[in-house]
Amino acid sequence: MESLVRPVRVGDPGGPTPQQARGPHWRRTSRGWFVPADVELTPRQRVLGASVVLPAGAAITGWAALCWRGARWSDGHGRAVPLAIGRADVRSQPGLRIVRERPGAWEHVDGVAVAVPAEAASYEARRAADLAEAVVALDMAAYSDLVSPAEVETVLAGRRGAPQARRALALADENSWSPQETRLRLVLGAGWICNAPVFDLDGRHLGTPDLIDAEAGVAVEYDGDVHLARGARHRDVRRVGRFAAAGLEVVTALAPDLHDPRALLAEVDVARARASGRTRGWTAVPPPWWTATDTVAGRRALPSGRRWLLRHRAA
Repeated sequence: MESLVRPVRVGDPGGPTPQQARGPHWRRTSRGWFVPADVELTPRQRVLGASVVLPAGAAITGWAALCWRGARWSDGHGRAVPLAIGRADVRSQPGLRIVRERPGAWEHVDGVAVAVPAEAASYEARRAADLAEAVVALDMAAYSDLVSPAEVETVLAGRRGAPQARRALALADENSWSPQETRLRLVLGAGWICNAPVFDLDGRHLGTPDLIDAEAGVAVEYDGDVHLARGARHRDVRRVGRFAAAGLEVVTALAPDLHDPRALLAEVDVARARASGRTRGWTAVPPPWWTATDTVAGRRALPSGRRWLLRHRAA
């Protein structure tokens, strides 16, 4: 469990004296607020540090609100903590991004005022650097089951404009397991599905490829750093072997392919041609015994005794 420290002011109980605040044992988190210098500035600690400057009626939003709620992929990558303050008078300062808009629906979570997940995800999609990163933001908010695309759509329906967020919503997939999977899916184009299980013709689960074009009979596996671990690599090789034996063509993608996908796309075209002549010993249609976990609603509805089905998402 992460240990968090709420900032204090000079002279507060447990806080520094004016002289101590200027010394090496205290660190300033914002104007007038301090934590001990040995406190690690994790993303959640940064959110807590930003929360003390919120005026009444304001809330933390965007990646920081999702992070505070435990979103797996929302760590901000060093970005400033966005504060939706409306017309309140809050001065800009390092580490904070002052957003002159109302936070929409918000609530207190563990003592911090944060936008509800749909508002926070909507903010990320609207303010993302480009369309691809807007889609990543929506997919990763869904990964942690904090918000579904339908819930974000409801928020956007009550807001004017936001063209990037609306386009991103049309491209979102609530079953992507990592930002790189989402980026790869956008590179490959239409027709690709994230993490759809594959079965043999007797209904046995062969594995779940990162991306699959079931119509073409081609799967793409993304090999990131996590796949270099001995156990992970062994499982990957065995899974790909089962796919190949059943007649499913598999292409491996690496990080450089996201920046220059020409070679990858050419390899996928070759795989499509090979797949057209192969006998299929596999299907992407789940058997009756299979419990689907490809939607936020489905994952939320799992009884406690079936939560083990999501163990791969916590790895």
